[in-house]
Amino acid sequence: MDAPLDSPRAESSPRPEMAAIDALMARGAAFLGVRHAILGGAMSWVSERNLVSALSNAGAFGVIACGAMMPERLAEEIAATQALTQKPFGVNLITMHPKLMELVQVCLDAKVGHIVFAGGIPPGPAIKAAKEGGAKVICFAPALALAKKLVRSGADALVIEGSEAGGHIGPVSLTVLAQEILPHIRDVPVFVAGGIGRGEAILSYLEMGAAGVQLGTRFVCATECVAHPNFKRAFLRGAARDALPTVQLDPHFPVIPVRALQNEGTRRFLEHQAEVVRRFKAGELDKEAAQLDIEHYWAGALRRAVVDGDVENGSLMAGQSVGLVTREQPAAEIIAELLDQAATALAARRAGG
Repeated sequence: MDAPLDSPRAESSPRPEMAAIDALMARGAAFLGVRHAILGGAMSWVSERNLVSALSNAGAFGVIACGAMMPERLAEEIAATQALTQKPFGVNLITMHPKLMELVQVCLDAKVGHIVFAGGIPPGPAIKAAKEGGAKVICFAPALALAKKLVRSGADALVIEGSEAGGHIGPVSLTVLAQEILPHIRDVPVFVAGGIGRGEAILSYLEMGAAGVQLGTRFVCATECVAHPNFKRAFLRGAARDALPTVQLDPHFPVIPVRALQNEGTRRFLEHQAEVVRRFKAGELDKEAAQLDIEHYWAGALRRAVVDGDVENGSLMAGQSVGLVTREQPAAEIIAELLDQAATALAARRAGG
């Protein structure tokens, strides 16, 4: 006799649609060595031991954001994370870091299974060292031609990240990148990122051929995240239209686009650019000094917001999915919610609803 719908046995019975979601994620989950093919986006000052271990313990895949850490500091963070979880997690390394090869070795010495190279094309020796040391290599691919090149260079998996993402962004949306890349890259798992905040979107990309997804913004308001309460409140208040790329005032002085919530700092950045351009045209600064002055404006700004809570002058890097962040909740609850949304969408489709 079937158990009543409200019985404990019925509640613990897996939904058939959830098994279907698991099947769609199987390749990505196997590659990562986790239950759910959901990577945590590597956010500097945010993706540290507490959030990373919480994601991994919840069956997803946490990723430490190395950022500007020196080798000794990264070794400490990895060890601290390993003390909080026995599950797999990765480390994101910025390819422009002056000690990149040493950072790779730190990861290998600590038996980190996956190294994510971000911020540019990783040098061949770094990929070679990581793979020979036993780690799997994940790279970011902003276009199909580069995706193919990275696979030839030894990348074991790719992340394609659309301009909807927070932080440093490329010019193309995920909806276009997915159509451009997913049908043509089959040799390695491809994870999608940028603007993903609900399970329905996860389902759609999995059905397009993605092996899994990467989310950053959605996890900033995880209970385990150590970001300052002011930073989290800014996310809870923010809407998609508030998360805009930085504006470049003069084409002669390029600005790397960074998507962030608008605040007093972003307004003053425009004024700062205008003043620097004025000084350059007046002969008070040469071109190199002017460019450096503009680039240094945001130095330390992310830390000011995330750690110190200065949400007016710091950088509030956030993806356009920020409007979908409505409350603070445990990482495991967020993951369960995303998977439930995906399964519910699949069930509705199967029912013809």
